[in-house]
Amino acid sequence: MMTRSAYLGLGLVGVAAVAAFLWTEIGDAPLSSNSASAGPVDIAAGEILYAENCAACHGANLEGEEDWRTPREDGSLPAPPHDATGHTWHHPDSMLFTYTKQGGQATLAAQGIEFNSGMPGFGEQLSDEDIWNILAYIKSIWPERERAAQADRTAQDIASKGDG
Repeated sequence: MMTRSAYLGLGLVGVAAVAAFLWTEIGDAPLSSNSASAGPVDIAAGEILYAENCAACHGANLEGEEDWRTPREDGSLPAPPHDATGHTWHHPDSMLFTYTKQGGQATLAAQGIEFNSGMPGFGEQLSDEDIWNILAYIKSIWPERERAAQADRTAQDIASKGDG
């Protein structure tokens, strides 16, 4: 009879094997193959789209607004950074995509969270492909550690939904 430690060890080996497989499949790609992206992404196009649609609030260098953790008088938070100092990489692709497309208020309300989000939805201005390209650009700026952590969160999210 196997002990709990043996089962845990086998589970960790399995996770490592899947991670190794995915790593060999995606290499250094900034957008995880576990994303819901419908196809290949264009980082250069994403950079241009980011400059045109996101930089006014999130900063030309993804640095976010000053005091982004301090709520404004209306309860909303300033735009966070999208570089490694922020929390964007803490979220799976599905959340990042939906938040960008539908906006913060709608995305959080759908999850039962009441929060005054200042993030507008861009679903009317940007195609799904445009949004994936922007996300790919943002991810391309992150150090490997953050990209790997975010890819893992995306894989866990997909697995929890049974989409993978």
